[in-house]
Amino acid sequence: MGKEHDIKRVKEIIAILSKEIPDAKIALRFSNPLELLIATILSAQCTDTRVNQVTESLFRKYPSEKDYARANLEELEADIRPTGFYRNKARAIRKCCQALSDRFGGEVPQTLEELTRLPGVGRKTANVVLGNAFGITGIVVDTHVRRVSQRIGLTKNSDPVKIELDLMEIVPQKEWTHFSNLLIWHGRRTCVARKPLCEQCAIRQLCDYGSDLLKKPKVQNPNAKGMSKFK
Repeated sequence: MGKEHDIKRVKEIIAILSKEIPDAKIALRFSNPLELLIATILSAQCTDTRVNQVTESLFRKYPSEKDYARANLEELEADIRPTGFYRNKARAIRKCCQALSDRFGGEVPQTLEELTRLPGVGRKTANVVLGNAFGITGIVVDTHVRRVSQRIGLTKNSDPVKIELDLMEIVPQKEWTHFSNLLIWHGRRTCVARKPLCEQCAIRQLCDYGSDLLKKPKVQNPNAKGMSKFK
């Protein structure tokens, strides 16, 4: 089983999960590329729900990149504190927005190369912005995509960049963002980190981990027969 097998599996996975999760879109709320960039930086080690709670007032207070660049650092830290790691995130946001203002005239760039040259912006953040703000497809490797793609057997790597490259070879380019969103939602709802719900999984027959797990004989409770007598 090689690349061609994986390409076929991916197409089936996309078809099945698209029916199972028709609303598989990014959960972060935003109205422009800058807002999505800020929200994605804040989402590191934080839930999208918590980020959305913070950005509801944050985006009103800081409507432009210049507002973030000129922000008092301690005040910005306080504004984003609920997202965790707020000191590092505040510094990253301010430096990133200073670079946006100085290098790009306040506009969020639309290439991976330019985005990843911004302070605090890695490939994952860049691909989130490109795919969801500009419609430029990219594979987003977050904790869910990494876990699900490893369990399915689409990659043997643990490094996010190597996983991204592996998936780019077998996922149709036009589906890169959609496929990422499908795996993210599948990882949240079914293929969770602990005790994945394999018996409920719609793609278990296409998954190395799920199909192997379901082949194993179930261990019967030795007291089950005895207990039935007392029912």
